[in-house]
Amino acid sequence: MRINVLQHTPNEGIGFIRDWAKDNGHDIYIYHPYFYNGILPSAQDTDLLIILGGPMSPNDSYDWIVEERELIRTLLTENKPIFGACFGAQQITKALGYTVTKSPVKEVGWDTVYLKTDTIPDIPQQLTALHWHEDMFQIPNNAKLLFSSDHLTNQGFLLNDNVIGLQFHFEPGPFEVKEIVTNDFSYVVDSVLSQTPQDIINHEVPEENKKVMYTLLDYIVSS
Repeated sequence: MRINVLQHTPNEGIGFIRDWAKDNGHDIYIYHPYFYNGILPSAQDTDLLIILGGPMSPNDSYDWIVEERELIRTLLTENKPIFGACFGAQQITKALGYTVTKSPVKEVGWDTVYLKTDTIPDIPQQLTALHWHEDMFQIPNNAKLLFSSDHLTNQGFLLNDNVIGLQFHFEPGPFEVKEIVTNDFSYVVDSVLSQTPQDIINHEVPEENKKVMYTLLDYIVSS
């Protein structure tokens, strides 16, 4: 399987997704459209699309952001699996014609998310995830609400059993968490979670997060 990754900032990498791909013998190709003149993979060469987070908004007018959504729409039509985290999840919903708006609260740091459907087996009822956002997506009409938090209902969705969008992050391991905070520490200001950059780095990445990341990816590629 060829996994094409859209990475939108140097400090938000694929983390546990790399481990899953290696364990399953898949090939990973990472694209940086924000930097390399908007270069994107073709739908034909994509078996699984991973869309990572970033500091930009789907409402920005950069050509590559619009072109990403065209790719997403093509893959949706071809019924190919897609996983989006944060900006990536917002891009999926925007591609489907839904709005992305400011969240009522800014969530930056570690917080609990709650499972809202038992469609995907073997996921705990609550988990601790890394949040790094102040925008939010709408849940598509034909999608299932997958996760919520105490501060925001729309934290994750499952669409057509092969598309998952999460507003938060299960993919970072300890190295990725440190890299995110080291380079974007100022973003913690005004977060409802009231954690310092050092608090976030010192918080251990829950072992369950890697397992759940594997479970989610296994589900969308096998559906």
